[in-house]
Amino acid sequence: MAVSLSKLHYHQRRRLLDLIYNDGSCCTLSAEFLRVHSPSAEVRGHGQPKLVANKRDVAITQITPVGHYAVKLVFDDGHNTGLYSYPYLQQLAADTAVMA
Repeated sequence: MAVSLSKLHYHQRRRLLDLIYNDGSCCTLSAEFLRVHSPSAEVRGHGQPKLVANKRDVAITQITPVGHYAVKLVFDDGHNTGLYSYPYLQQLAADTAVMA
């Protein structure tokens, strides 16, 4: 059985989002990291990504499930476009593990 994302848990004070997998493993991504790596066209720039800076203090204000494949994250800086698919979240987690 493949490891898949089974639950998300957001820590408001620390501004961290836990990705919890069906095998019990967990990875944590910061709200800042998620905001900077938003999959939205606004950030991605339709092929030419825009650098998003000064998001250290950003927080997630809402997490809305989209079907069984993604979540919409709303940030307190007003950014609310872009769907974070579960495979995209897993890729971000894998990329941060390589960087660490």
